[in-house]
Amino acid sequence: MTTRTKQTPPPSAAGPGPAEEDVWETILRLARRFDAHEDARGLDQAEQWTLQVLKIAEETGEASQAVIGARGTNPRKGDSHTWQDVLAEVADVIITGMVALARMRPDDAEQYLRRQLAAKAAKFLPGAPAADRPSPKEPA
Repeated sequence: MTTRTKQTPPPSAAGPGPAEEDVWETILRLARRFDAHEDARGLDQAEQWTLQVLKIAEETGEASQAVIGARGTNPRKGDSHTWQDVLAEVADVIITGMVALARMRPDDAEQYLRRQLAAKAAKFLPGAPAADRPSPKEPA
């Protein structure tokens, strides 16, 4: 049985930045930046969304690669990554997913994610408060 311990990240020496502003504001700024970049390249919305979802898959692959490297299971590469690398890659997956949601639902990404999280909590966490559960008639 593995015991998990909570790890606290070291204080940032970089000074003020995205960590001090609202997370969703940063995500929305990233989404607008990527939208503008791909608009300038002439990509339509469906192409942009497709590429963003593929980016999630790419980041997931990088997280998987980091786990393999941290475990040393690739005989050609050995111990090529650390668990800190895995954490960074998992964060990239989360950020990329949030940016994808913000690009697809720029007006309500945060609220949509909250509703989805509440639905998952109601399903998987016994005794989740009924107030947190979305109503069946709530818009998608």
